Amino acid sequence: MYQYDQYDHLIVRERIAQYRDQVQRRIAGELTEEEFLPLRLQNGLYMQRHAYMLRIAVPYGLLASKQMRMFAHIARKYDRGYGHFTTRQNIQFNWIELEQTPDILADLASVEMHAIQTSGNCIRNVTADEYAGVAADEIVDPRPYAEVLRQWSTFHPEFIALPRKFKVAINGAVEDRAAIAVHDIGLTVVKNEAGEIGFKVMVGGGMGRTPILGSVIREFLPREHLLTYTEAIMRVYNQYGRRDNKYKARIKILLKAIGVEDFARQVEEEWADLKGNAETLTLEEMERIIAYFQPHAYATLPAIDPLAEHADNKAFANWLKRNVKPHKVPGYAAVVLSLKKTGVPPGDATAEQMDFMADLADRYSFGELRVTHEQNIVLADVEQRQLFKLWQEAKAHGLATPNIGLLTDMICCPGGDFCSLANAKSIPIAAAIAERFDHIDFLHDIGDLELNMSGCINACGHHHVGHIGILGVDKDGSEWYQVSIGGAQGNQSAIGKIIGPSFSAQQMPEVIDRLLQVYLRERTPEERFVDTAQRLGIAPFKEFVYATPIDTAGRLVGEDEYA
Repeated sequence: MYQYDQYDHLIVRERIAQYRDQVQRRIAGELTEEEFLPLRLQNGLYMQRHAYMLRIAVPYGLLASKQMRMFAHIARKYDRGYGHFTTRQNIQFNWIELEQTPDILADLASVEMHAIQTSGNCIRNVTADEYAGVAADEIVDPRPYAEVLRQWSTFHPEFIALPRKFKVAINGAVEDRAAIAVHDIGLTVVKNEAGEIGFKVMVGGGMGRTPILGSVIREFLPREHLLTYTEAIMRVYNQYGRRDNKYKARIKILLKAIGVEDFARQVEEEWADLKGNAETLTLEEMERIIAYFQPHAYATLPAIDPLAEHADNKAFANWLKRNVKPHKVPGYAAVVLSLKKTGVPPGDATAEQMDFMADLADRYSFGELRVTHEQNIVLADVEQRQLFKLWQEAKAHGLATPNIGLLTDMICCPGGDFCSLANAKSIPIAAAIAERFDHIDFLHDIGDLELNMSGCINACGHHHVGHIGILGVDKDGSEWYQVSIGGAQGNQSAIGKIIGPSFSAQQMPEVIDRLLQVYLRERTPEERFVDTAQRLGIAPFKEFVYATPIDTAGRLVGEDEYA
């Protein structure tokens, strides 16, 4: 993985010193909150419902074990013993004291991390496939290019005050596991017929109150032009993106307003002046970056069946089926540590679990971990012969729930319990659904099903692309939940469709149950929930869900009160 050079260390240290002075002046009353606001946001510090929240960047989700241990240290020393992994492959701490934030940033710097550009109208953390470098279907490892973009965009003077926040995702495999279609720029690493490396460039995707899938504006961009072409896109957006209305400021709105063809034309015109300039990536520069991402020293191992010696162990078999992913090197596998155990807010990990995951990484996976945008942790390089032992240890620490890709592997934002933007709580809804369907055999029978939940229209929980999406809404001061179905991420990305009037919190587990009943009744043998939903449309689901009132503990609630 990439390591800081002397310039990186110097820049981060100077930034912390600058921020420490700003905090001291704020505490002394020399800065008003209005004056301090942009300064703290530049360092990832938000004010939420109860306390400050610090968001820390995890570039393309890749962590060294010492960095995970630092998260555990921060959780233990500065927070309430846990942290929350996000859909942006970052981590958030929700109970931070202002006066301690410079020390936290100094602690982070000691392990080559920071919180710069995790907030504000700038280019945010560049995200990538969590299986990058090991995926069996990978064409090219996208992480060196994500790292080039990270270095280029951090502190870029022209793009630190964009019309709105800007998100870039990059994928290098046949299967899109980085949700590139819902990013401002989505890059797919490809090879052309001559074997040259380049990118398919997609622009203008995003969720929020206007969900739009990105549009391809270039089928093949030669590798060496990654930065100059990205800069051309950014310049067009920076010049023409709206600044008068934050809800219409994202690049997706600009594309919608002027059309994809005209946007692409303007980018090409801008690029004509940039192409071949000093930011053109030379082969030597790329080889320098790629050197940080060389494959580990894999042993020569035979591919084995990990279940062969444990054929009667159903729990282990379930875990292998859902939590263990193929690896391009024979004898190895990638393991997903589930942060979705029933009773635990999705994406949360305790300090003890973080320390334990770091230990697992050191003992089983070359000291590295990955944060997934679906809020789990991956050990990417585990020997197949070690899987049973690893499973036993992970299980003992609540990290081996065999539910990856199943209903209870929910994406969920912090919602109204923490977030000041949220209209409704999401964690209690996730808990109620997880408890209602906490039956592993039933979950495995249902099969692949992505349930994504957001506490507000900002869509941090990616509800628009959930097979089932849940959105918290406010109605006259009450919390309600709007349900959509048919959304999807990946190669077949789709925006879900709302099935009808919203529901109360108490009704939500039954609503999910009714949706599943329709699926089980209508599915063909090979269909996932989303396949059935997209084939049939929302009509049969809507008809059944709303056919009879949902009675909760003998009391009609939600929309039924008004029926």
